[in-house]
Amino acid sequence: MVKSLRQSGNIFENGIVSSDQSSNQNEKKVEIAKVVGSDGDVPPDGGLVAWLQVVGGFALLFNTWGMINTFGVFQTYYETELLQHMSPSAISWIGSIQSFLLLAVGVFSGPLYDAGYLRLLLCSGLVLATLGMMMTSISKEYWQVMLAQAVCIGIGTGCLYIPSVAIIPQYFSKRKALALGIVTSGSSFGGVIYPLMFQGLLPRVGFGWATRIMGFTSLATISISLIVLRRRTAAVEIRSLLDLQAFREPPYVLYCVGICLSYIAFFVPIFYLQTYALSHGLEGQTVALYLIAILNAASVLGRLTPSLIANRIGPVHTFLMSIILAAITEFAWINTNSGGGNIAFAAFFGFFTGSIVALPAVVLTSFTSDLSRLGTRLGMSSVFNGVASLIGAPIGGAILGATDNWLGVQLFAGFLFVGTAVFIAALRLVLTGKKVVVKA
Repeated sequence: MVKSLRQSGNIFENGIVSSDQSSNQNEKKVEIAKVVGSDGDVPPDGGLVAWLQVVGGFALLFNTWGMINTFGVFQTYYETELLQHMSPSAISWIGSIQSFLLLAVGVFSGPLYDAGYLRLLLCSGLVLATLGMMMTSISKEYWQVMLAQAVCIGIGTGCLYIPSVAIIPQYFSKRKALALGIVTSGSSFGGVIYPLMFQGLLPRVGFGWATRIMGFTSLATISISLIVLRRRTAAVEIRSLLDLQAFREPPYVLYCVGICLSYIAFFVPIFYLQTYALSHGLEGQTVALYLIAILNAASVLGRLTPSLIANRIGPVHTFLMSIILAAITEFAWINTNSGGGNIAFAAFFGFFTGSIVALPAVVLTSFTSDLSRLGTRLGMSSVFNGVASLIGAPIGGAILGATDNWLGVQLFAGFLFVGTAVFIAALRLVLTGKKVVVKA
């Protein structure tokens, strides 16, 4: 059967039909992507080249989500120094738009990655992310900061995010969850190191050079990814920016809705944790300014641990368990009124929500049969997640402003996590049926 198909000029590999007519195009795309393997190969699940992809992906997450998670220290500086004439809510839009663009640009970077333009994405992201930091360092007006930090860095990091997670399934199968956990922990390390760097350099060299040094650090670490990252599978022709067939598949729809709800909930404590603590147990104490760093430090373990567990019970089960624990922690925030309680909340919330960054790509990969479409599908879901990250904190702020009470904000985030758990549980049911003991 296979022999006859070869003779007719059509070969079926991983569900993709390639013909003699399109072979020249495929060869060009393979050359662009610097492919080191073929679609028919089994992922090596280890080895020097494979683990170098983990190093490269780690560096990308260090400078994408790691930089986004640093915005809290910029928010404080802008409120008290550079943009003190602006309202806190207006300043928060800088960080919200930055995180939105990081995710929304995925609708373009995903298909481009699938088509073999990995090098183009890495080079574009490196230039834009570095340029954005340098321009931020010399910005004096609100609109200048918005263009440099929100738009330029946002688009740059958006070019880097999809490749950082989409390349790992090409090299790992059994160790895929662990490899992705290590990669996504890069955002936690970035979320710890960059704020400490900024806070330490600010009184010594000022805002301009503190930001430039962060920019040079970003340039150096992204360059590591540019050197080591290599596609392993053949590039495919760009079908379209959207894979509309995915929305006819119940698992993908449930996945998108569930992850979207988790992103809305996730950014509420990220933006308001320090403000809440300064009026509930940590009044006038500098430790309140380090709660975001504590949260990100805890999320390092929160991204590695679920990845290890996912190898045993499956990524869907692991993600569901993490979200349930995150919801419980969020509701516990309601009764947090002491210094120790705020620190504990930051640590537990960081740990249990680590899976929100670490596991979605693993979950999607687990029920995506055609990995040549993985980048496109990740990109589509990233658009929804981008909108979620854009509206979560402003809605929380609107609730706080309307009620002048934190209870509504905390319940808002808590019930969104409950909604996430419901949709992920439905995803598990669709994938496995009514089986009780099954890996998913």
